[in-house]
Amino acid sequence: MATAASNYDIADIALADAGQKRIEWADRQMPVLTQIRERFESEKPLDGIRMACCLHVTTETANLVRTLMAGGADVALCASNPLSTQDDTAAALVDRYGAEVHAINGEDNDTYYRHIETAVDKHPHITMDDGADVISVLHGQRPEQLSEVYGGTEETTTGVIRLKALEAEGKLGFPIVAVNDADTKHFFDNRYGTGQSTLDGVIRATNILIAGLKVVVIGYGWCGKGVAMRAKGHGAHVVVCEVDPLRALEAVMDGFDVMPGVEAAKEGDVFISVTGNRDAVAGEMFEVMKSGAIVCNSGHFDVEINKGDLDALTESTYEARPLVAGHRLKDGREVFLLAEGRLVNLATAEGHPAAVMDMSFANQALAAEYVAKNHESLETKVHPMPHEIDQEIARLKLASKGVKIDDLTAVQSKYLASWDQGT
Repeated sequence: MATAASNYDIADIALADAGQKRIEWADRQMPVLTQIRERFESEKPLDGIRMACCLHVTTETANLVRTLMAGGADVALCASNPLSTQDDTAAALVDRYGAEVHAINGEDNDTYYRHIETAVDKHPHITMDDGADVISVLHGQRPEQLSEVYGGTEETTTGVIRLKALEAEGKLGFPIVAVNDADTKHFFDNRYGTGQSTLDGVIRATNILIAGLKVVVIGYGWCGKGVAMRAKGHGAHVVVCEVDPLRALEAVMDGFDVMPGVEAAKEGDVFISVTGNRDAVAGEMFEVMKSGAIVCNSGHFDVEINKGDLDALTESTYEARPLVAGHRLKDGREVFLLAEGRLVNLATAEGHPAAVMDMSFANQALAAEYVAKNHESLETKVHPMPHEIDQEIARLKLASKGVKIDDLTAVQSKYLASWDQGT
């Protein structure tokens, strides 16, 4: 057992035993990350690298942190959402694995940002974000540290959007690898992970029967596709709201009803936002919802649901169930908001299953190695995940499932590389 960390701020270190059991359970479902950790232990590709990681403090993240530390990194971990921290996981990371953790479930905003500041106090060479909060603090409050950073990685769609905006303004201070855009991340994590964990969060919070309900999915990116797919699988009648005509058309072709948000608001029983943008549920939508409507968010930030608009219509609030806020509106209707509008899959459930996070965190670990090895030649911009890393992760995942695939023959390879061979 590793020596307990000396620098930490967590809820209760006495929870370490329960946390270790849960971390080890998740590890059984993460064979790709396990293989990377074994190689890192031998090769130490992150030796001497200081890292500030702002991620959801879950069992799956714990196994990523163990992998980074096995590679030689000096890691400070803080939460990327005040409600997603698993306190027993944080305790085990500190007490059983010697990790530096600053995260407490339910921490207020001041504590949340103090923890990010503490991670940035590490003077990191590499940042690892789920929502770009560490990068925002560095650029906004610690510009003098930007030159110390070799590069960073970003886990989520929302974060990549923010970072590309920073790049477009010419203000990005160091190179970023967009882990979210790796095929082995967004094809699987965003679709299958978000799809399953979001419905899991809604059901755990409410104990409602999804079958027969009208579920409104706002946003039809990879996450929205997964939520719509899983809601349909539960027997829901699914309505999709979109602003992108191509995604709206895709939703139609996938068999879903598509309509504007205000029209969907008149019909929906459950509303799930997954847009990466603000005010996905707002204003007139609240004014026309049926009494009993349930509203939640599975996008990264809690701005997707305009809580101010809901509050303006509210006469009184009460706790209907844990993390289910009942809003009695002035006209007598009731609207139920889950998890304060924060990530429902992490606030009321456990986030994505370990088997899908295996690939996402394999991407994070290998992206950190890539930055450590190549930072001197990396241009200061948002970089795609190198294709060869994506391919290697897919290969390892298939191998862990005992799945074999074909190889191209020499003739086939030559044909694909030629221009003069036709019919």
